[in-house]
This record gives sequence, structure tokens and C-alpha cells, in this order.
Amino acid sequence: MTTKTIVLLPGDGVGPEVVREARGALERVAELFGHSFAFSEHAIGGIAIDEHDDPLPQATLDACSKADAVLLGAVGGPKWDDPKRKVRPEQGLLGLRRGLGLFANLRPVRVHPKLAAASPLKTDKVEGVDILFVRELTGGLYFGQPRLREKLESGKVRAVDTLEYTDEEVRRVVHLAFRLAEPRKKRVTSVDKANVLESSRLWREVATEVGAEFKHVALEHQLVDSCAMRLITAARSFDVVVTENMFGDILTDEAAVLAGSLGLLPSASLGEGTRGVYEPIHGSAPDIAGKDIANPTGTILSAAMLLRHSLGLTREAEAVERAVDEVLSSGARTADIPGAGDALSTRAFGERVRAAIRA
Repeated sequence: MTTKTIVLLPGDGVGPEVVREARGALERVAELFGHSFAFSEHAIGGIAIDEHDDPLPQATLDACSKADAVLLGAVGGPKWDDPKRKVRPEQGLLGLRRGLGLFANLRPVRVHPKLAAASPLKTDKVEGVDILFVRELTGGLYFGQPRLREKLESGKVRAVDTLEYTDEEVRRVVHLAFRLAEPRKKRVTSVDKANVLESSRLWREVATEVGAEFKHVALEHQLVDSCAMRLITAARSFDVVVTENMFGDILTDEAAVLAGSLGLLPSASLGEGTRGVYEPIHGSAPDIAGKDIANPTGTILSAAMLLRHSLGLTREAEAVERAVDEVLSSGARTADIPGAGDALSTRAFGERVRAAIRA
């Protein structure tokens, strides 16, 4: 039996609580399906700043570089939120992505049939929504240089961020989006701002070239502002959506509203190989940290993505996803879901999911 190594990065806020439940689901999978998983825990984000004066200690990066997969909770919180700080928790996450060469962030947004009424939108707008967002992760404004702030002779303060992409950066993430669309509905929407930005014009040109390689997958281009509107008015019309870093960050948070809660949705950050970082899309939620009320669903489903994409265990991933569906279909809810009523604790919800996982 080959042992697979999984690094746990609980991070800040509710991160340790939700990672605990996802680990429990993975341990249940190992028990039922006869696998061996070795877990090790390391610091990232705010807690790493407190303990090591570094949001991504070298020991953490080294462990992640050697692991088969990484499961992350959340980083950040008001304790470290001063914008004048030179060292911030989010730098740990960005450094991890760059250090592991993770250029694509996959965020599936699927509205569970029993939770359609939990969305702030009308039920007929969200029923049947099943979108896979593919967000470029290591380029664009978040990584562009130069980045500076300076005081001009006039006394005004000027801040500069640089939006930069190469054709190869665009090509690899768009190519991945097309491959992921093939077993789905065979539709890719490439989102840009080509009517204004030169980087978006390059993005559109490369996306068109890649689309020509996939004869059986339809490609459409859409401007980011109209895409934001369409997510609210006609979300079912999307299949796979691929876009650059900042647009993807904003659009995926908007799309999370369709599902009813940020706590429900997983994500995977992938590179050229099989190693990936898996995390829920929600933040650290410091206001509820330690209260055992955070929703672990997104983290448990992230663990399912870990099984599928990094470990090649599709059957096991489906078993976890079916368990989550079964628990939600039974009426079990955590406090973040509208209409939860007698809500389950984080731990109790995780226990329900583990009990529902079957070989």
C-alpha cells in the first residue's frame, strides 16, 4: 500500500475547525477504501506571522513541495489587517501559489436542489446552476511589477499596480479550461475587458487560438461587466468560465451567492503536475472562530477535489460528494444557511458526512 502525504494548513479563524472535519472525511475514506494517508500540519497566514514572523515559513513551503496534496483552511483576520503592515497573511497564500507553480484555480459553483430557496435570488434563477470557474492564479494585477506608491512634487500621492500577462500564461490556463469542458457541456466562456485593456486583447487572441484546437467545444467571449450581470440574470447559461486573476476573484465571489452561502463551495489550485492546494472559498470568519458553528461543507468538498485531482481517486471523491448531498438532502444545515432553524454545529455536521460516506 502506497502512503499518500497530505499537508494540512489550518491557518486562521475558522480554518482549524473546518480543516478538522475535512481531515475526518479523508480518514474515513482511507478506512473504507483501504488507503493510507499521512498527515502533517504546518503554519501559514496570520498565525505563521505570530509564530515565525513570516506568513509562509520555509518549513511550510518545503513540506508542501514534497507532499502529494495540500489542504488549507483560511488566512487573515482583523489582527493583521492594518494596510500599512509590510507583512500580511495573504502574502503567505500568494507565495504558496507561486512557490508551487499553481496557475489555475478551479471553483465549481453548483446549486444543491434542496438549497435553491436559500439563495437571495429567485428559485427559478438558480435551479440547475452548475458552473466551473477556471481563474488564472499567478499573473495579472496581483503579481505585476512595478508596484509602488510615491509622493509627487505636487504633493499628490501616486499608487501603481501593473496588469501584465504573457501569451503562455494565458494559453496554459485557457487550455486547461477547454480540457475540463470536454466531459461537461462542452461550452467555454472566456471573460475579458478587451474593449479597454491591452492585456485582455492578448487574452482574447490566445483564447481564440486555443479554441480552434478543440473542435467539439464551443467558445464565446464576454466582457467582464456583462458577465457579472449575466451571472445574476441567466447563470444556467454558463458551463466553464475562464478568466484572469482579478476578474476571477470578483466573479467567483459573486457566483457564490447563487449557492446560498460561501461556506458551501470548494476550490482547487492546480499547476502542471498532480500536486494542488485545496481550500474552501470562504475567508477566516474571525467573528465566529472557536464557536463551532462554521460550515465545513466547502472544505469537505475541497477534500473531495483533492482525492480526484491530486490522488486520482475518482470513486472515493464521488463517495464524499454523495455523502454531502445526502446530508444536505436530509435537511441538515449549519447556521450560515438561510432557514437553517435548528442548526448543526461544525463538528456535528462533519460527523453526519463521515457517517454517510460509503464504499
